[in-house]
Amino acid sequence: MRLPRFGGGDRKPFAIALLAATATFSVFLIGLLAVVWSVFYAPGPSARTGDATIVTLPSGAGVSAIAQQLKQAGVIRSTDMFKAAATLTGADRKLRAGEYEVPSRASLRSVLSLLVSGRVVRHYVTLPEGWSSAQAVDILMRNPLLIGEVETPPEGSLWPDTYEISRGETRASVVRRMRLAHDQNLAELWAQRGPNSVVSTPEEAVILASIVEKETGVAAERPRVAAVFSNRLRIGMRLESDPTIVYGITQGRPLGRGLRRSEIDAPTRWNTYQIDGLPPTPIANPGGEAIKAVLNPPVTQDLFFVADGTGGHAFAPTYEQHLENVARWRAIERRRAGLPPEPVPEVATGDAALAPTGEMAPDAGAEVTILPPGQTPR
Repeated sequence: MRLPRFGGGDRKPFAIALLAATATFSVFLIGLLAVVWSVFYAPGPSARTGDATIVTLPSGAGVSAIAQQLKQAGVIRSTDMFKAAATLTGADRKLRAGEYEVPSRASLRSVLSLLVSGRVVRHYVTLPEGWSSAQAVDILMRNPLLIGEVETPPEGSLWPDTYEISRGETRASVVRRMRLAHDQNLAELWAQRGPNSVVSTPEEAVILASIVEKETGVAAERPRVAAVFSNRLRIGMRLESDPTIVYGITQGRPLGRGLRRSEIDAPTRWNTYQIDGLPPTPIANPGGEAIKAVLNPPVTQDLFFVADGTGGHAFAPTYEQHLENVARWRAIERRRAGLPPEPVPEVATGDAALAPTGEMAPDAGAEVTILPPGQTPR
């Protein structure tokens, strides 16, 4: 007797149904993958202004907070897709804080790659050598990335350099970094002070270096200019440096014209035509090379220097030799102005002899006066 067969006739329909379901799922999966693929690689939103969007990711922010920030900035279309893509690619554990410049229409993949790479936007502010503290504050106040007010720091307390800044950083914090760099660098340089230096304290070194910095824009001349002033201080001769007069007038801002005879004769705390020795404070923020020059000046007999027509200066150990250098410089000036040669006067008074009547040479790069010891300006 045959036993009845159950379900034999159902296998084929079941297999067909299974294949159909599998095919449907495959089509769905392929479609889903296609959608994911297109979202991941497809161009993103256009920047609302310009060619890129600036976004800043704070330190410690989670993926959800970052996604929300990117969505609000118009960088991505979907926070859920960003979080899913970050999780699936492992980028969620590698996102770096900082300021980023996301190109317009950047794909989700490009955004994630950028945030993982750490290619943040870097901003810098530079304090040039020889600029005053008032000018340093001007630089910081003009920078739109920085916030807050800041008081003018003491003259000579800042270290000229290029500093990296962050968007939203306070100006006061940048000044603190400049002052810390000054203190650290000055301590290192002071430890290398040589036996030929005439300064007795780090503060005196900064004062004299600031005058050296303002007297020449030629880096190679700093040691020799430092030697001139060191020699003058050593023999009790007044420094008679034009930039010190300017500082007494403007407190560190450019004068914008030549010095007048009345300003040379007017006593101020900084006017080294009128005071002996060093002024009470620096007249600028000197750089490391100027401080090195003051701490280790070369051994020379030079007491005078004047412009030589090439952007540098001619140095001389005697007043007579200096007068010859002055005569050459005056001849160059007259030739450049298209004027005929002029007889050299018996007594020249440095920049006063080189400038039009009643004025001195401009404050930028001014030369030391050439009066011999004990002689007063005419």
